[in-house]
Amino acid sequence: MSQHSFDVLVIGTGGGGSVAARKCAAAGKRVAIVDALPYGGTCALRGCDPKKVLVGAAETVARSRQLLGHGVAQEATVSWPELMAFKRTFTEPVPEKKEAGFQKAGIHPFHGVARFTGPHTVQVGADVLEAKQFVIATGARAQPLGIPGEELLLDSTDFMELPELPADLTFVGGGYIAFEFAHLAARAGAKVRILHRGARPLENFEPELVEHLLIATREAGIEVLLNTEVKRLSKTPDGQLRLHAETDGQPREFPAGLAIHAAGREPALAELNLEAAGVAYTRQGVTVNEYLQSTSHPDVYAAGDAAASGLPLTPVAGKASHVAAANLLEGNHQVIDYGLMPSAVFAHPVLASVGLGEAEATRQGLKFQVKHDVTTGWFTSKRLRTPRSAFKVLIEEETDLILGAHLLGPNAEEVINLFMLAMHARLPAAEVRKLIFAYPTASSDIIYML
Repeated sequence: MSQHSFDVLVIGTGGGGSVAARKCAAAGKRVAIVDALPYGGTCALRGCDPKKVLVGAAETVARSRQLLGHGVAQEATVSWPELMAFKRTFTEPVPEKKEAGFQKAGIHPFHGVARFTGPHTVQVGADVLEAKQFVIATGARAQPLGIPGEELLLDSTDFMELPELPADLTFVGGGYIAFEFAHLAARAGAKVRILHRGARPLENFEPELVEHLLIATREAGIEVLLNTEVKRLSKTPDGQLRLHAETDGQPREFPAGLAIHAAGREPALAELNLEAAGVAYTRQGVTVNEYLQSTSHPDVYAAGDAAASGLPLTPVAGKASHVAAANLLEGNHQVIDYGLMPSAVFAHPVLASVGLGEAEATRQGLKFQVKHDVTTGWFTSKRLRTPRSAFKVLIEEETDLILGAHLLGPNAEEVINLFMLAMHARLPAAEVRKLIFAYPTASSDIIYML
């Protein structure tokens, strides 16, 4: 065994760990970082970045189909092997570049599974690392479903490494992973099915806009079955995959070339042996206070998906990493405001949201106006022949402030950020309407939504 001593040990090299490690090293601390997976984290290697690369091809196919016979003469098609090769140009350089960056910053890199052996010691293979303080930023993984045959499911990481796209795919779950990858696979030529056990998919988004997206999803040839719970998976003697489910209590059986787990993720804490360090945690993550400090171990902080706080979004992880490091270095003084966190579902069309939904605003007793309309006939959607688009905006009656914005349609993922800026600056809707936007742009539609 090799013994090493550090001021700070960071576990995880994604957005939640990298920022903290660099910040602590820049402050003069002796810092180590460890990861059981290739350096870079979920977003850069297995999540949002490569996903967006793949989605770009699906968008091209979808738009070519929409404009076929309206100036476009031929439908675009996806070459899956070429698309995977293009994706790898983004992901393959990351681990080496990330590790070199750590070394240049004076951070000591380790590879392997980190397991606490005491309150201030962690074992990584043959190395024992002792540290005064820790940042846990291990990200998330697909949560166990607890059903027979679930080992036959692939996860989102597996999907993004498929060398060939099978003829048919089934996604188990109805969240953003299911919808994004289902739209991608359908545009790439696969027969696609989504099985969701609830009555409504994408439960964190406004129901009216989800309904429009659900219609667009089915119009794209994707089969969506709600109130359908997968009970087990099996293989036939000739190797064919079967999903055994219940729809409204009635037994159903679905064949599938491949089945993808898209039914939720959980913090990746199982291998850390947190009990040995006395670090309290739940299924939601490490139990932390408002400063992202462990409630049971004052020398441990957690950031990103590993912490039981905030949203499982990359920008949140990066911000949390800053806050955790600042509090670790200077004492607890910074907290995160989770109030304005835009999010997007990169299906086609894109669904995006920021701020309060109508149900939450009502629950809080706020008095507000709801601006809601279908925008398929607006120029932004009509010029692309987008089949479904809409918006919903909540405006507080007394202050004229925007409480929430919810968009479906072209460039929704960009326009939602402008709503976030207006909300952060506390601009009344009347003031936003006075602004002059470049035209014709999706952003210029904002004034007609308020």
